[in-house]
Amino acid sequence: MSSDPEVSALAINVTIPQALRWTDTRRGKAFTLTTLNVRLLPDGRLAAKAYGRPVGGGRGAYVSFPVPDNPELAALVADAAGRAGALWAAHRGLG
Repeated sequence: MSSDPEVSALAINVTIPQALRWTDTRRGKAFTLTTLNVRLLPDGRLAAKAYGRPVGGGRGAYVSFPVPDNPELAALVADAAGRAGALWAAHRGLG
């Protein structure tokens, strides 16, 4: 290929360890946040949103929550991004 391909998105999903999970409310329902979606922005910064399930059980709508300003969560995001980068760099191609 003569030029760099345009990459429109780089995102990973990260499981939030039990000790770092939290509860937040949206549309009158409490959710326990269990997963982070981390995106690499074009300028190299990271952005993260949290997702989870209703505390009362059942299937929850795909609703995002902001990630609290927490050093342990920030470290989880940074560590996960580094790990994802290493996995991408070591890819073995299709098939």
